Amino acid sequence: MSTAHWLFGDQLGPHFIEPGRGEREGGPAQDAPLVVIESRSVFRRRRFHRAKAHLVLSAMRHRAAELGERVRYIRADTYREGLRQAVGDDKVTVHHPTSWAALSLVRSLPNVAVLPARGFLVPHDDFRAWADGRHGHRLRQEDFYCWVRRGHDLLIDGDRPAGGRWNLDQDNREPPPRGARTLDVPAPYRPREDGIDDEVRRDLDRWERDGDVAFVGRDSPRLFPATRREALTALRRFITHRLGAFGPYEDAMLADDPVMSHSLLSSSLNLGLLDPAECVARAEAAWRAGEAPLNSAEGFVRQIAGWREYVWQLYWYFGEDYRHHNALRHRAPLPDWFLDLDADAVTARCLSTVLAQVRDTGWTHHIPRLMILGSHALQRGWDPAAVTDWFHRCFVDGYDWVMLPNVIGMSQYADGGRMTTKPYTSGGAYVNRMSDLCGLCAYRPTERVGERACPYTAGYWAFLDRHRASLRHNPRMTRAVLGLDRLTDREELLRQERARGDGPP
Repeated sequence: MSTAHWLFGDQLGPHFIEPGRGEREGGPAQDAPLVVIESRSVFRRRRFHRAKAHLVLSAMRHRAAELGERVRYIRADTYREGLRQAVGDDKVTVHHPTSWAALSLVRSLPNVAVLPARGFLVPHDDFRAWADGRHGHRLRQEDFYCWVRRGHDLLIDGDRPAGGRWNLDQDNREPPPRGARTLDVPAPYRPREDGIDDEVRRDLDRWERDGDVAFVGRDSPRLFPATRREALTALRRFITHRLGAFGPYEDAMLADDPVMSHSLLSSSLNLGLLDPAECVARAEAAWRAGEAPLNSAEGFVRQIAGWREYVWQLYWYFGEDYRHHNALRHRAPLPDWFLDLDADAVTARCLSTVLAQVRDTGWTHHIPRLMILGSHALQRGWDPAAVTDWFHRCFVDGYDWVMLPNVIGMSQYADGGRMTTKPYTSGGAYVNRMSDLCGLCAYRPTERVGERACPYTAGYWAFLDRHRASLRHNPRMTRAVLGLDRLTDREELLRQERARGDGPP
């Protein structure tokens, strides 16, 4: 009999069980028995969003049902215990896991052979050669993105980028249409729950009643794909009906339209239900067929072949100690209202709206994550490791490899600029320009002191003041830091922000 192959819960697509084609693409034998382990300890260690726990378990159990007698599905307390039940001391293979903790686990087991990673476009060794060629410096996403596009012939005409430019971001930063409450695009695909979802919900209810685990957030009807068929349907609907409007408004926010024209495919990619290569190929095909504008196709390709791939590679390249970086020395704990997703306690309409989206769905798109949630955490000086853990737990697409570079490197600038060139935070003017969230708010984005002072506007200036010494030498921050000297109400603002503390704004 062939050596058994172990599938983690984020390795659920068909590309994870395809036989290997050479050493660089090693894979299980065609007839290899498969093992899937549902570890209860994973849910005990962290207070995950209930919708995330539901999605992951639903996807694992659906995959087991599809694989039938070929798979042994084990429910155990730990992965070690489950593997013993499944194969005893027999040999087993597994594709390179997606976290340092899981990699450490499988490498510690003498009967486990680790095969190359799948589910990404670039092999680890290729990225390391590219990064080492730059001596580990200037590993900017833009350079990496161009390299990936050339290597995979993505949106390339001859030896030039399609349309003559690599970066079409300047076409993709439109504010929402004036007066619109929603974008005029077809709704995203939403799956229908089935008996497996009912079983998952009953199990989660029982675990909570027994005090075995605790969750945060709400578990409404499942909103994201849990099977390969559902994920392909979601991809097809996005490419056919929603991609065209994606580009211009990918950075915009509307209170009544949290999904805008986003693909909602991140959870499917991160569960392994979709392969990134097929996603970018379909977007390019839509553009070449005249079914989507280039800026929308390029924006989507950039998110996957650029940012997602870049984050995955940096997670491994920077090493396990990267999670401990704290260049700004932020150590404040996350307040209870934030940990509990208590949106009703928050007065600031932008933060309340976004926190409610996370509470209700376990998802919000990249701009609310960065410029509402992350920006507030950065301005208040919250511990970046705790912020990383919060994003990991509270988002349906959140995994250690996803959130560590996104939060430590970009959102919280905790690596001091190793990944990005500046801290990503702003006053209320940015939120006002890119959304409809400020109009009905109790605060005014133009005011920084007083009862109507916007927490983001005041918080931005207080953040700059606190880190003036280190930020004034950053070319992208020099002008902003110099602006502190022009504030006639600086002392009043700083007293106000110290008094605000970490209560809900």
